[in-house]
Amino acid sequence: MNQNTPPSSCDLRITSEVRQRVLTTAQLKDRGVSPAQAAERCRTGGSWQQPLPGVFVLHPGPLSGRERLRSALLYAGRPPASGRRGVPAQPAGTEDPGYGEAMITGLAALALHGFAAAPPAVSLDRVDVLVPRNRRLRSVRYVRLVRGSRLPRPEWLDGTPVAPVARALADAVVGLADAHTVRRLLTEAVRGGHCEPAVVVGELNRAKVLDRPQVVNAVDSLLAEGRALAEERLYDMVRTHGLPEPLWNVDLRLPGGPHLGAVDAYWPEEAVAVELDTRSPRHSRLDDDRRQEEHEAEWSAYAARREHLERLGVTVVHLTPRKLRDTREQQAAVVRTALMAAADREPAAYVMILPR
Repeated sequence: MNQNTPPSSCDLRITSEVRQRVLTTAQLKDRGVSPAQAAERCRTGGSWQQPLPGVFVLHPGPLSGRERLRSALLYAGRPPASGRRGVPAQPAGTEDPGYGEAMITGLAALALHGFAAAPPAVSLDRVDVLVPRNRRLRSVRYVRLVRGSRLPRPEWLDGTPVAPVARALADAVVGLADAHTVRRLLTEAVRGGHCEPAVVVGELNRAKVLDRPQVVNAVDSLLAEGRALAEERLYDMVRTHGLPEPLWNVDLRLPGGPHLGAVDAYWPEEAVAVELDTRSPRHSRLDDDRRQEEHEAEWSAYAARREHLERLGVTVVHLTPRKLRDTREQQAAVVRTALMAAADREPAAYVMILPR
């Protein structure tokens, strides 16, 4: 055979590489296989199969989990996106232009992220694939297209583009009616360190599912879980990095005056307070404008309280759960610096310290 002669369909055999076993019509054509030849191979008793429109698997047996996922991505990503503008950059060695901007989301994505509460991806009857809102495709067979106006940057897991956990959670919850399953998934997201509660609630808010009965109680538990986890990280930071033991969870008040606010840790001799920011988007039936007004009012009240404490000579260190998770040593250094700087400041006003 001439070296430049394209291979025939008979030259394409099953390999151990899933990308060579699952191909689109265009990819087969590039390999010298016409649509008519591909269709002939997929007839009853043939050696190939066509699980989705425009996607071929080069063997007749059941699809493996990775073959189902690749088939779904190739279907949602077609036509091949080579050179198309707006496709996000992909890590070297993982790019597959046939996927375009499509990524696995929902329960299948959570399974790929390692969630014990999510069924194995291979056992799912449906695979959710996140695509741009303007994609002119429809859900078909085992593929459900989830459309979004602003797509997140995918995480690449074993060569598969997967939606980040918070987005995958929200897309999964949209299709779940069982409150127990919803609670387990949300709890695992926080306990497993995948993401912070505020990020999850923000995505659930975007998906407009916060007022569903199976979600409301789960979100309340999620926020309580996140608060407890952040407090545990704060305790661990103080003790692991040798900081003086503070007074935990106290209220500050002026003698005979107003309540100054609650703080998570307070060092009275140095007049240094630590406050955890575990605020989350409001989960209510209010419209977006009212919800934004509530958020801004809450932030204004927090800022006013902090300024009042600072005027009284109390240093307030503001920590977020994410900082305590990802940069705990740096946050300990910030608190230690504030404690050491107390000797150079004017004495703080006397404040009453009450248990919370």
